[in-house]
Amino acid sequence: MTTPAVPVTVAAIQLAFSTDIDANIAKVSAAVHEAADRGAQVILPPELFEGEYFCRVEDEGLFANAAPVTEHKAVLAMQALAEARGVTIPTSFFEADGPHYYNSLAMIGPDGEVQGVYRKSHIPDGPGYEEKFYFRPGNTGFKVWPGPRDAPSAKLGVGVCWDQWYPETARAMMLMGAELLFYPTAIGSEPHDTSLDTARLWRRAMVGHAVSNVVPIIAANRVGTEHGQTFYGTSFIADERGDILAELDREEEGVIVATVDLARVRRHRAAFGFFRDRRPELYGRLVQDV
Repeated sequence: MTTPAVPVTVAAIQLAFSTDIDANIAKVSAAVHEAADRGAQVILPPELFEGEYFCRVEDEGLFANAAPVTEHKAVLAMQALAEARGVTIPTSFFEADGPHYYNSLAMIGPDGEVQGVYRKSHIPDGPGYEEKFYFRPGNTGFKVWPGPRDAPSAKLGVGVCWDQWYPETARAMMLMGAELLFYPTAIGSEPHDTSLDTARLWRRAMVGHAVSNVVPIIAANRVGTEHGQTFYGTSFIADERGDILAELDREEEGVIVATVDLARVRRHRAAFGFFRDRRPELYGRLVQDV
């Protein structure tokens, strides 16, 4: 028997960050409290909110900021907060695992426990976003997680930043049972081309995932200027038809909250027939090297 769907209230946080991890954690914590006060059950902070987006440069000294999931300050703080407020917090952090380093996400459930770790699969490399210097490609594969306390059957899928550009990421999580897709990110100006503004492209890519998978999307970005690199915010929550339910602008800090009717989403997904009409036997080329 299919588990009845209930509405789920989700939130995205948009903030500017400094080099002070304690101050950053305090800002995110205040935003989580605000979101929880507004009824949010799953609350998404931006990518690597522990500090400034350090991947704009290659600096070997910055590896010292990584920590295991059981010791990382941001993870520990969000665990305590999740338990206190009974909410789920997908928490991005710079992970050290022995000699290896990852851009990771700890899925923290409403009891404060880490339900598991996802390691970012797609690692970008370019001016201002030199992540391959710091991070190994994730070795966890895509994951889905239990929903919030009042709706555990509403599975959550999470991709991290560069993952959001890949339709394969969204589709894989959907085939694993995800009903809500979350994307924490850190994206803004392109140092090699000041005329290039990817904000509209960034949103369109994820809205496309919403439409082609008939799934709500929650995206959280940072704002502010860090050493000449400006992050363009525009965090948003979209429904399963790609319509924007809540959004922030390019500069404001804040929290957006929206309630998603998963029973309606399931009806719409079935009616569109995208998963009924898939032809996996024709898709072999997708898993071959270019």
